[in-house]
Amino acid sequence: MPNNTSSDIMINHNKSKKILLLYALIFLAFIIFLSVMLLTVLKSRNMPSLYAIETSKASRGAIISADNFHLATTKKLYKAVVDTRYIDPQKKELFIKLFHIYSNISVNKIRKRLSTRRGTVVLSYNIEEIQSHYLKKLAYELRRFKVFLSLQSKTTGLLSIHGLNIIESGESREYPYGNLLTPILGYTRKVEKNDFTFVKGVEGLERRWNNELSGHQNGYIRGKRDVNNYIILNKESFTKPKINGLNIKLTIPVAFQIRIEKMLSKMKIKLRAKEVMLAVMNSKTGRVLAMASSNRYFPKAIKRSNYSSLNCNMIDYSYEPGSVLKPITFSLLLEHKLVNPYELVNGHNGRYKIEGRVITDDYRFHWISAENVIVYSSNIGMAQLSQRLSGYQFHNGLKKFGFGKKSTPDLIYEHTGYVPTQRRLNNEIYKATCSYGYGIRVNLMQLMRAYDVFNNHGVMVYPRIVDAFIDDRGHEKKLEQLDTVQVIPSAVAQRMKKILIKTVNKGTGRKTIIKGLQIGGKTGTAHIVEKGKYVNKYDTTFMGFVNDKKHHYTMGVVVIQPQKSQYAAETAVPVFRKAAEIMIENGYLKPNIIE
Repeated sequence: MPNNTSSDIMINHNKSKKILLLYALIFLAFIIFLSVMLLTVLKSRNMPSLYAIETSKASRGAIISADNFHLATTKKLYKAVVDTRYIDPQKKELFIKLFHIYSNISVNKIRKRLSTRRGTVVLSYNIEEIQSHYLKKLAYELRRFKVFLSLQSKTTGLLSIHGLNIIESGESREYPYGNLLTPILGYTRKVEKNDFTFVKGVEGLERRWNNELSGHQNGYIRGKRDVNNYIILNKESFTKPKINGLNIKLTIPVAFQIRIEKMLSKMKIKLRAKEVMLAVMNSKTGRVLAMASSNRYFPKAIKRSNYSSLNCNMIDYSYEPGSVLKPITFSLLLEHKLVNPYELVNGHNGRYKIEGRVITDDYRFHWISAENVIVYSSNIGMAQLSQRLSGYQFHNGLKKFGFGKKSTPDLIYEHTGYVPTQRRLNNEIYKATCSYGYGIRVNLMQLMRAYDVFNNHGVMVYPRIVDAFIDDRGHEKKLEQLDTVQVIPSAVAQRMKKILIKTVNKGTGRKTIIKGLQIGGKTGTAHIVEKGKYVNKYDTTFMGFVNDKKHHYTMGVVVIQPQKSQYAAETAVPVFRKAAEIMIENGYLKPNIIE
């Protein structure tokens, strides 16, 4: 046998290395091929993940009364979904009966829905949160008792089970007290987003504080799942907590508000009025105790007949206030030292002409004191005295009292009315008519804020309806106090207060007198304009204050188009008195002032 040379050995060795390298490359290519094929198959078969994800939607905050009653709350809604193909035919009736027991949906209704189609069926869209927990337990038990079959997918060939699924689907806004505090509360509308139903504020407090009430962050849980697809909470799981919307706490107590609303509803019928409105607030702090209308609606069932009442007319209805503006004008005269309360004013026996226009008084007189112009509500006296104010003094004074500006930061869509310009108020007739409440437009809450000046040493505060925000942990954050304004000197305010008390005791507000209380105020009756002309329709007003030794409240009443009488003394005044009596009965006032 011939000997191999060293060159032959090297050639053979190189061939072996090449063969091994070739095999290695073939093996590597095969591994890559298998990997790609496996990934492709797994992807195409949509293999279930070892991990599961659960989301929890943040809820809208509640609106809570001062005495801790929930006036508006959010209810979570869930839907129950089942795939009929996976229900064992022999256990279908068991499924129907158990679902009926847990959901309280009738057997016939469940059976009918299951028969509508073969495949995914929604059994209910409106399952409440507590009920959803029970149904989730039922879903687990149905799997355990093998009510659902394991079926092989025609596309992937894999076995799978699709049981009963309870899925969060939306939220519903609830108003447990029906039409209470409407239209102040406002209402919401549904908004669909990613198969989830949200609610959004449209009017009132719901709209004004929509951002604060809305949920801030949805909850999120991710982790390994067990055989029943429930997340295993351990160190490997991840949780992001949900942050619900803030709760809003009001200054208004339910018990008092209910009684005021019932009284206004009765007075609307008695006076045959379009609407009766009333507001009460603490004179020193501006905290609103009641804000009510005879025209209310159910936020969950708004009808066409409610459309005119959807807006809050306490801030939305601007009107010519009539004689309730006289004390404002008189206080400006006092501030500028342009009038002496005891000087005499000529009444011209009830008829007085300015620039060809005749001004009349119901109460005819020849001479009265300047302060009695307010007490007996003389248009003629007020028209003459107002001429002493310059257009600038009058215009600037009305603005200082808050007319033409928003009355409260807590509500939305306010009609701020109209204040005549300085130039217009330089005209004698415009100055005269504006002095007794024509040619200017205001709303109830603006008048409340202005009259509060007389009961609060000349200082104006802003009416507040919202007291605080409360988060999920119960932490309460009070709203910051708004800056107060010294509108008129304290001495002028005190003088006006005495004049308004005299007006009640001797003038047009006598029917408000309650022994042991300090009550002052002024009536106002004004024609209504329709199509640019004054017609034989009226709005009546009584603005004033009611105090005992410790408590001081400002209160206002507006009656829109009463048919029983055109006089505020017979319409707005009785409403004011009834409200004061309710305040006594509810402990807000104690008749303890010795006359």
